[in-house]
Amino acid sequence: MPEGDVLRRVSARLDQALAGRTLVRAELRWPSAAGTNLVGRTVLANVPYGKHLLTRFDDGRTLHTHLRMDGRWEIARTGSSAAAGRSPRTRALLGAADWTALGHDLGMLDVVPTRDEGSLLGHLGPDVLADELDLDEILRRFAARGATPVAEVLLDQTVLAGLGTIYTAESLFAERLWPWLAADEVPDPRRLVLRARHLMQRAVAAGAAPGHVHGRLRMPCPRCGTPIAVGQARQPPMQRPIFSCPTCQPKPTARGAR
Repeated sequence: MPEGDVLRRVSARLDQALAGRTLVRAELRWPSAAGTNLVGRTVLANVPYGKHLLTRFDDGRTLHTHLRMDGRWEIARTGSSAAAGRSPRTRALLGAADWTALGHDLGMLDVVPTRDEGSLLGHLGPDVLADELDLDEILRRFAARGATPVAEVLLDQTVLAGLGTIYTAESLFAERLWPWLAADEVPDPRRLVLRARHLMQRAVAAGAAPGHVHGRLRMPCPRCGTPIAVGQARQPPMQRPIFSCPTCQPKPTARGAR
């Protein structure tokens, strides 16, 4: 599933194509929004929040989308065959005079008054990539999870929004933390959250996520050479794979040990 860094890049591309421009074509191929008319509306901005995207219009409405596992947005020159939107996988089409944005395989789509965005996102924790990070609120929510495994806390969008399996694994590897360490035994939660934020900020700038452990099952650890292992966070059907180095991130032998 795309994580917060991907949504930052997607929102920037959509802004380049549509922000400040009036829609000449708009189609929302979604049962609850099929009758929505956005033609003639001007796109104000595309705002990411965690793994969510908010496209705001000048009439006080917001298009909310989520990519889930397979969704993506692509930009095509208006009038080109790519902008025609003939694919059955296209769920949203927003076309201005020069560029058209097409949302394929989107996992969520809503149109709400902009003032009601909180009804969709209010349950989430602070965005890990927010310009002004609400670190105190994240740490309060983190502490409330008690003995929950730290990997599961980082994945919990109600604690902090934007992390998925990639940045959970990479942040824990960077901090040499066993993924199933109880959250209340993490020596420095503040440092861990800031590490995750820093890794994701670097990825936004570089255009690529770090790849030290995630997806590298049985490949050598870049630090020590030990084969990378994988375990499971959360229970079915919400389980997620978490990659780690058994040597650099060992299971503690005593409470509070790293």
